[in-house]
Amino acid sequence: MSHTKRAWKLQEFVAHSANVNCLALGQKSGRVLVTGGEDRKVNLWAVGKPNCIMSLTGHTTPVESVRFGPDEEMVMAGSMSGALKIWDLEQAKIIRTLTGHKSSIRSLDFHPYGDYAASGSLDFNIKLWDIRRKGCIYNYKGHTDCVNCLRFSPDGKLIASGGADGLVKIWDLTAGKVLTTLNLHCGPVNVVEFHPKELLLGTGSSDKTIKFWDLETFSMVSSTDGNSTPIRSMAFHPDGLCLFSGGKDLLKVYGWEPSECHDSIPISWGDVADITLTQNQLIGASFSQTNVSCYVVDVQRVHPFGGVPNQEGQQQLNSSHNRKSFITERPPTQSSRQASVPKEEAEEPTHDNEDEKETSTADIKNPEDYREIFQPKSRISRSPTRRVEPFPAPPEDVPSEPEPVKKPPPARKTSKKESESSKPVPKAVSKQTRQIKSPREPPENSAISAQDFLPKSEQPGNKKSTFVTDESVLQTIQNGHDAMSAVMSSRSKNLQIVRAMWTSGNTKTALDSAISMRDPSVIVDLLNVLNLKTGLWNLDLCSSLLPQVKDLLNSKYESHAEAACNALKIILRNFGPVIKSNITSAPSIGVDLSREERIQKCNACYNFLSEIRITLEKKQSVSGKLGNLYKEVQILMSTMD
Repeated sequence: MSHTKRAWKLQEFVAHSANVNCLALGQKSGRVLVTGGEDRKVNLWAVGKPNCIMSLTGHTTPVESVRFGPDEEMVMAGSMSGALKIWDLEQAKIIRTLTGHKSSIRSLDFHPYGDYAASGSLDFNIKLWDIRRKGCIYNYKGHTDCVNCLRFSPDGKLIASGGADGLVKIWDLTAGKVLTTLNLHCGPVNVVEFHPKELLLGTGSSDKTIKFWDLETFSMVSSTDGNSTPIRSMAFHPDGLCLFSGGKDLLKVYGWEPSECHDSIPISWGDVADITLTQNQLIGASFSQTNVSCYVVDVQRVHPFGGVPNQEGQQQLNSSHNRKSFITERPPTQSSRQASVPKEEAEEPTHDNEDEKETSTADIKNPEDYREIFQPKSRISRSPTRRVEPFPAPPEDVPSEPEPVKKPPPARKTSKKESESSKPVPKAVSKQTRQIKSPREPPENSAISAQDFLPKSEQPGNKKSTFVTDESVLQTIQNGHDAMSAVMSSRSKNLQIVRAMWTSGNTKTALDSAISMRDPSVIVDLLNVLNLKTGLWNLDLCSSLLPQVKDLLNSKYESHAEAACNALKIILRNFGPVIKSNITSAPSIGVDLSREERIQKCNACYNFLSEIRITLEKKQSVSGKLGNLYKEVQILMSTMD
């Protein structure tokens, strides 16, 4: 029986001076890590070491996405402004600055042959870039929301993309068009991964499911049961034997033919951002605020490779089921590589700005680690790559057994002399006697007393300060509890009234009732429901809720402003074109009451949206998640121009 852990935390370190926005592990070695942050820097790290190897600067807005090249010789980073920068790590210099996206870049990938790259953005577009010629080759349009993830196929002929619209699209690079749209997910798609050998695709979503797709028939092979957490990262086993899935504080191992969960490993990594496999170990990395944490899982002790199975009878690994494989041999010539990408669109190539090259720098913080990792001698001598040793597993935490309580010896009768000698000796006589004090007692001459940390109050008629008693503290807590309880009870009653009207089918009446209560929390609860059920929205609701949404944007509570932004995204996406077409349409001939009523509602919505736009322009300097939401809404507002 092994006495080492099968999953453990390797390290935690401060990665940036501001919040970390993204990270990526090197998929080839699993020993390098790149992070991007609000401080507009891209930092490189060796997994298992606490010091930064190199810091890359040049972006003028926060970095939103990062990705290593297939051989970990390049790294690219996309920013909130839509700029894309690519650095050569061996030469420690920037090689490209590519612009063209109108908004934040959220997903990146290198072509398996390294000459091309793809980026997905909040502007709903996917761009294919030629790294050598400094330009955009093709622009793929089709998603109706942010492109959260994208991957090139192992043969470099396809791109799979997943969006916040819940859609998965497969793009043919040669034809420059979408082959199919897979629309069976019920929530945003967060990650897509190709099988390393077979024509199989795995997609993970916030709907807590992973779906497997056959790329010959574009049909779903199987789907997990959703008994998980939202899927944040995935990785196929290098031999394609199973799929590892990372969610909030959880790692699961899945098979797909048939669909089954081989193992489930709880691990406190939060929302894991990236995972990779190397040396029979799974490396996972996550971030929170300015910190980054790395975790290791011993794959040999995870079922189906070892350990205890998650459910009975799950012993067989996935077989190929006669599915075709990708042809992953690298094309020998330049012309062959060009044949796998589409012909260029009529789009001006993006040229590097010399001033930007000067401002984009690579600051090597740790020369020794830099030379060892990014300038190894093995590359020069063409000798085999040095072997990467697995991280040693720490021993299991063994709970310490409590010491047995010793029974006191039985009391015996003492003589008068013995009782006199057992009396305490005066201090003057016992100078050499060592006194052991209780650890709870403060030192005699200590300048710090526990009483110093207690709140003081003045008694009436007495100038001396007295300490608050336990009873007064409890009374203060009770008073606060009573006040909060009254607020929550009132809110509960209001929600019950709204719910009664809602369930009876009077949605508009329920909404008007909620607005008349003048309780922002009730409006937020109502918006959260409507944001989940977008089919309930109509022009009536838009015209009634937009004034409330405007007030919520100025709320001091971030959750209120977030609910308002999500509501605005739905309104602008679904009703923006309707509002614009109605307010710009020519007047009708004759009397059309329904049309007049619709135009009146559209005018009211347009006026409120114009006021909200002014409010949002003042909030463009806000950072973090809320700042990103403000920018998303601002971009959608441009459809009203």
